[in-house]
Amino acid sequence: MPFTPKKHGFNASVNEVTLGTGDKAVTFGGESTFPFYSFDAEAKHRPIIGAEISDLGYDDETEGYKAFFGAADVVERAKKAAAMDEVAFICLHFAAADPFGANKSTEDCIAEAKAVADAIDKPLVIMGCKNIDKDTELFTKISEALAGKNITVMSAREESYKAIGASAGLAYGQKVSAESAVDINLAKQLNVLLMQLGVSPKSMIMNLGSAAAGYGYEYVVSTMDRVRAAALGQNDTQLQMPTITPVSTETWVVKESIAEEADLPDWGPREERGIDMEVTTAAASLAAGSDAVILKHPESIRTIYAMIDSLC
Repeated sequence: MPFTPKKHGFNASVNEVTLGTGDKAVTFGGESTFPFYSFDAEAKHRPIIGAEISDLGYDDETEGYKAFFGAADVVERAKKAAAMDEVAFICLHFAAADPFGANKSTEDCIAEAKAVADAIDKPLVIMGCKNIDKDTELFTKISEALAGKNITVMSAREESYKAIGASAGLAYGQKVSAESAVDINLAKQLNVLLMQLGVSPKSMIMNLGSAAAGYGYEYVVSTMDRVRAAALGQNDTQLQMPTITPVSTETWVVKESIAEEADLPDWGPREERGIDMEVTTAAASLAAGSDAVILKHPESIRTIYAMIDSLC
């Protein structure tokens, strides 16, 4: 007898969220099944890839990265990344804004964000420096300066959700990424707080937290699995926001990615190790339920895009 597979669908679905404006605006989310389960139901939108452009440390990048981008200038790198067909959005990372680091001024960050937004035609995501006070100021003022661009700010956290939600999400109509620490209960709580503030679920994205593969990454996978299962299986509307995962900022700082070949010759070329770490982590994140991943190296971007293309 022929085997007829029984489809396992859900009545619930992940919210659809649109980033950017115009012809290059991109919508993601909308799934009503588990990641890449095309045998159960067709995915409404395929996962998307963002390219991280950092304003810090270009001289420390690998030779392949510098050969591709050709210049340290942030705007020029953003333009080059936006020209890649595989890239859906640009993630501008203001790492240099850290008050305990380079302490780049808010005014300089705003000017750079405006320059990048004017230079590219793809959606823009703004990532801060992980300092609560500086990020809150950055996100508020950049959201105001780029009103109407439908940008996304990463991220609103428990300590800052009121200010960021009220400014970026409500006053200036931008998308807000809610960042929690790899825990389904914390993620749900933060979503509830933002919604109680008045931020629409259709303007929210979840950043559930991440880690490089091999560095406690099993917690990331289990959290993503539980979130997707609750969103679809239990129709939990407080967990139906699409998920974005900043892979690049986790994978290019671990020993496997930064140790020089001269110090550990048995490990092979540093650049290949970094790409492998980024690709492995991104692939696992997508398989666990991430709707968007942020990557840095062009080879990683091409590889993950090919994976998505073959599975969707």
